Amino acid sequence: PAGSMALAAPLLPVLLLLLLGRPGRGAPGQGAETWSRFARLPYPQDQLFLHDTFPDGFLWGAGSAAYQTEGGWRQGGKGASVWDAFAHRPATPSGAAPPGPVGGDVASDSYNNVFRDVEGLRRLGVSHYRFSLSWSRLLPNGTAPANPAGLAHYRRLLLRLREVGVEPVVTLYHWDLPQALQDAFGGWASPVLPQLFHDYAELCFRHFGGQVRYWLTMDNPYVVAWHGYGTGRLPPGVRGGPRLGYLAAHHLLQAHAKVWHLYNDHFRPTQGGKVSIALSSHWIKPQRMTEKNIKECQKSLDFVLGWFAKPIFIDGDYPESMKSNLSSLLPGFSEVEKMYIKGTADFFALSFGATLSFQLLDSHMKFQQLESISLRQLLYWINSEYNNPQIFIVENSWFVSGTTKRDDAKYIYYLKKFIMETLKAIRYDGVNVFGYTVWSLLDGFEWHRGYSIRRGLFYVDFQSHDKKLMPKSSVLFYQKLIEKNGFPPLPENQPIEGIFPCGFAWGVVDNYIQVDTTPAQFLDSSVYVWDVHQTKKLIKVDGVYTSKRRHHCVDFAAIRLQISLLQEMRVTHFHFSLKWSLILPLGNLSLINHTLVHYYQCFASELLRVNITPVVALWQPMIENQELPVSLAKYGAWENTETVQAFVEYARFCFTSLGNHVKFWITMNEPSVKNLTYTAGHNLLKAHAQVWHLYDKEFRRSQKGKISIALQADWVEPACPFSKNDQEVADRILEFDIGWLAEPIFGNGDYPEVMRAWLHRINSVDLYNFHLPYFSEDEKKFIQGSFDFFALSHYTTTLVGSEKEDAVKYDHYLEVQMINDITWLHSPSRAAVVPWGLRKLLMWVKAKYGDIPIYVMANGIDDDQNIVHDKLRVYYIQSYINEALKAYALDNVNLQGYFVYSFNDKTAPKYGLYSYIANQYEPKPSMKHYREIIDNNGFPGPKTPELLCPEEVVSCSECHFFRTRKSLLAFISFIFVAFIVTIFFITYYSKRAERRYK
Repeated sequence: PAGSMALAAPLLPVLLLLLLGRPGRGAPGQGAETWSRFARLPYPQDQLFLHDTFPDGFLWGAGSAAYQTEGGWRQGGKGASVWDAFAHRPATPSGAAPPGPVGGDVASDSYNNVFRDVEGLRRLGVSHYRFSLSWSRLLPNGTAPANPAGLAHYRRLLLRLREVGVEPVVTLYHWDLPQALQDAFGGWASPVLPQLFHDYAELCFRHFGGQVRYWLTMDNPYVVAWHGYGTGRLPPGVRGGPRLGYLAAHHLLQAHAKVWHLYNDHFRPTQGGKVSIALSSHWIKPQRMTEKNIKECQKSLDFVLGWFAKPIFIDGDYPESMKSNLSSLLPGFSEVEKMYIKGTADFFALSFGATLSFQLLDSHMKFQQLESISLRQLLYWINSEYNNPQIFIVENSWFVSGTTKRDDAKYIYYLKKFIMETLKAIRYDGVNVFGYTVWSLLDGFEWHRGYSIRRGLFYVDFQSHDKKLMPKSSVLFYQKLIEKNGFPPLPENQPIEGIFPCGFAWGVVDNYIQVDTTPAQFLDSSVYVWDVHQTKKLIKVDGVYTSKRRHHCVDFAAIRLQISLLQEMRVTHFHFSLKWSLILPLGNLSLINHTLVHYYQCFASELLRVNITPVVALWQPMIENQELPVSLAKYGAWENTETVQAFVEYARFCFTSLGNHVKFWITMNEPSVKNLTYTAGHNLLKAHAQVWHLYDKEFRRSQKGKISIALQADWVEPACPFSKNDQEVADRILEFDIGWLAEPIFGNGDYPEVMRAWLHRINSVDLYNFHLPYFSEDEKKFIQGSFDFFALSHYTTTLVGSEKEDAVKYDHYLEVQMINDITWLHSPSRAAVVPWGLRKLLMWVKAKYGDIPIYVMANGIDDDQNIVHDKLRVYYIQSYINEALKAYALDNVNLQGYFVYSFNDKTAPKYGLYSYIANQYEPKPSMKHYREIIDNNGFPGPKTPELLCPEEVVSCSECHFFRTRKSLLAFISFIFVAFIVTIFFITYYSKRAERRYK
């Protein structure tokens, strides 16, 4: 049934696991299957938003790092770290970005605001808080003796966390090595460091271990080793090249293993905690799905994540791809060391996001493949590669601009994407993820990016003295997500069963029908002789002609073909636009293209003959001359008031010529407000109103049709649903995009007050000079109510925000930031597929303009059928029509019709329900699916009451004479039959009389 696609969506996780299976026991190299597996997933179902919850007991948290947030760099006896020294260097080393104007000296001042931070955690409702201990605060010189003030600070934090029921996840080392150890030993380049790290960890376990269940030895050793000791981009800024980078990593692995064994042997029996290491990774995808490229992707992950993960989670040794490619550069482990390192993690702690991805990943480690941000695929790869470990996501998020304050929409949608991918990894792919940590709790110093970006849930004004935490919109998003433990199914997310009313208009759109006025061959009145002896061709006989017969509409082959395709689709209505520039090339009645007019007459009459209602637009703007006659386009187009009178004259001609066939008129179809000046829009509204009144007074009584304007109306949604500022922006854009032309006609006869107020504001403040014309009172009355229905074209939904984040997508004129929800499904042209936007739009029209008849005059999406076989359009049509049904059945919107855009690929490439290849039209799966919905009049279910509709027959003008004179026709038929019978008998008996005489 037509509703099966949407109704079966909850079964997708089960079907995926049945079809593709859960990942088996992992082993090095098995992760290479990830790319081919995800290439086989069902499209678009696998990319749809998953409305589901996380497993019971799932851990939700937030995190921070000491140097990023603590500040207090000289307080309480703290020693200097390598980051302190790096930030205070008089000149930035070549190749390293300056860390910021003040580094982490004060940052978010968390050292002096323990209660403030924990209150933020309590407000969020998180289960855990990941933070790091400052090695140089606890051991100012990197070794004993311990600093009592440092111990007291962390005891105070742990105590406060316990009071509010938040579990600590503690990192021993998050990049801030004591500078004393760097000066004395050369830092992680020295084999002495693992033992010193062991001693530091023992201090921490002894003092804090009774209150900590989850320990992380260190964070992202790749960045520490490669950029701290190899490239020198980060502290301590040693440019030792690859050899020193690999040596530092070797020591980091040894240090981690020492600390794990220390805890396992001496503290686990009494404290019962778990220890791991936070490993960071990117994701990579092949440029093309070839075996060679997939191997290069596998190698890229080996060189970044596998560098540390394989020794710990598999066999104590480096990946084979590293050993074979790096030869003597890579240090070796003895067999004893391998056994010592192997298995030194109680869970897989993963960091994924902005710190490494697209930031600190060296380009040569991509191996000429494409970096991506697919957390789900990375989780599956880890699952396959490292023996299905329990995975704890200990850092994840993206970032916003450093100038963004409270409405961090971009951050929210990346967060939504990553959490959604985690949920799919659990439900669809069988990956064992037990916790998630947002990075970070509050804004802080962002390492090599300084204060140019923000990653916190809470906003911090770094220039203020008290450093108050102010919740961003992302706080509300994350808070509600934790409360619901995910994205539980809601009634509005579910498809409904039901049908549309009798007489519902099911249509399809072709902006401009295929016009081919070439007559059929048999209309030629010339006489030809076939030369069968020599040329074997037809030879025209000069001066000899047969009598000409009257032209018939069926003589146009192009019309016959298009009508047959529409019949196959079983639509009740067909919407197309006339070409004003071709019908009246000079813009007036001095030159009329009678051939084209006859073609349109034939097309409309043939539609009626097969019971399809033509819906005809007088004008639709196109790129070239706005589809106006050249003489009008040259002299100001709609800026010129003469165009208004020319349009009225043109409309009168069309009503006169086509009105007997067309009962459903559109004055103007989708006039683009993006390309209209205010003067042009003013004249366009006057032209529409004059044409509507012309039809109403002179043609409606005799032709009995209806007429209105069709507006493009994409929905606009506030990017931050909790933000008053974003809601104001969304309302403003709706008024400028839709209300500009709709309010005068369907509302009060004048422009929206929002428009006038906004233009007044920017004209006075920013010295713009945008003049919105005024209507006289008579003009307002004349324009107001010039409609018979509300026709709209709807294709997608746009998110808008008030905070300037991306200059490329920021509209300075309307002060609006366009935002992209990356969890939405997108077409090849990047149009967002947002079915619920149509329902919201229909409700908005009803709330604003009353219970007027509404037609969705165009709704469609582009698709690349060579790749996905039209599946996106099938989903699009199914989902948007179901949302239209919700508007009709649940919201009582007076919806009377729905039209798919578009008829075929010849006139609208990639949008058509019919493909057009090699002069042949072929129905796509989307056409057949739409036909099924039409046949069912919606989505009937077992409980849907049967709707008995009288069969409607659309009358044609030629048939009207006969249909209204049935009695006369019956009498004439009787006389004719009687006459024939009388003649027969007279003839019969005459012949008998002749034979008798003979």
